[in-house]
Amino acid sequence: MPYLTDAPQGAGPLAQQAMTVLYQHRLVSTAQLHQLLTPHHTTAEYLRRQLHTLRDAGMADFVIRRANGRKDNQWWLTPKGAESVEAAGLLPDRPYRMSREIAEGPLQEHTLATVETGIAFTSWARAAGHDCGPLDWAPEIAHYYRDSSRPSEELVLVPDAVLHYVHADRRSRTLLTFFVEIDRATMNVARVAHKLHAYASYHRYVPAPSGGRGRPTGRRSTTPAWRSRYPTFPRLLLVFTGAAPARLEQRIADLRALAAGDPLLVAQQLRAGVTTLDQLRDRGPFAPIFTPVLGAAEPVDAWLRTSAAAAA
Repeated sequence: MPYLTDAPQGAGPLAQQAMTVLYQHRLVSTAQLHQLLTPHHTTAEYLRRQLHTLRDAGMADFVIRRANGRKDNQWWLTPKGAESVEAAGLLPDRPYRMSREIAEGPLQEHTLATVETGIAFTSWARAAGHDCGPLDWAPEIAHYYRDSSRPSEELVLVPDAVLHYVHADRRSRTLLTFFVEIDRATMNVARVAHKLHAYASYHRYVPAPSGGRGRPTGRRSTTPAWRSRYPTFPRLLLVFTGAAPARLEQRIADLRALAAGDPLLVAQQLRAGVTTLDQLRDRGPFAPIFTPVLGAAEPVDAWLRTSAAAAA
């Protein structure tokens, strides 16, 4: 992981790593930072001291979150800390700035659940000898597109995270890219289905070629917009959490029913699978824990290949 060139006195490489992680993921708990940066340490004591060094220097701050009878600090970078990371030029600039009000607000749980999902991938990558580190996923990357049903509007698809994972075995190394969506059972499942529709619209969107000053040329293009960013369209993984297992299973069934009734989703054959955060943590992404959003409900792994496709 890259280090910053400008850090407060007393802040070692670990504090500099923590700054890059906080910049990338916006709000991360001490326990999550421990899993990401010091999983080989028995305790997080040294990490805590480094984080408080950053706080004393005005580069980071925290709020306390209490859950299940326990409390943990939730850390973010102050504007001074974010500017220090940006000055190093090691990460793409992100205009988003966290504040105490946002850190204590309703987005807290969703942000932490997104980080928890990323940790599940990094932990299993470490155990399996694959490559996926703390900076290999980025939250809320905008993807612009247009839909024929709303031709006058420029629409935007914002995945909860775009995650890159190198799957390695004895014969090959394969770079996998995933769109990741987190659902905490706080909204009607129809809204999740609506976002699936947005992914299908983005998948098929072909921008018109432009001439000088961005004017359309009148020629027809056949290249989808996503090809300017990805060699293949990323697999879509939906991760459900925030409710009892029986309720999450019902939401998965409801989502599949809604998806089956969406002609665009069926026509695009979007590669999408849904699981729970508990299953992802306990069994890892390459166990058959994902239920395909379309077609048979046969569980598959993160490759999202049915048994017939895998055998072909």
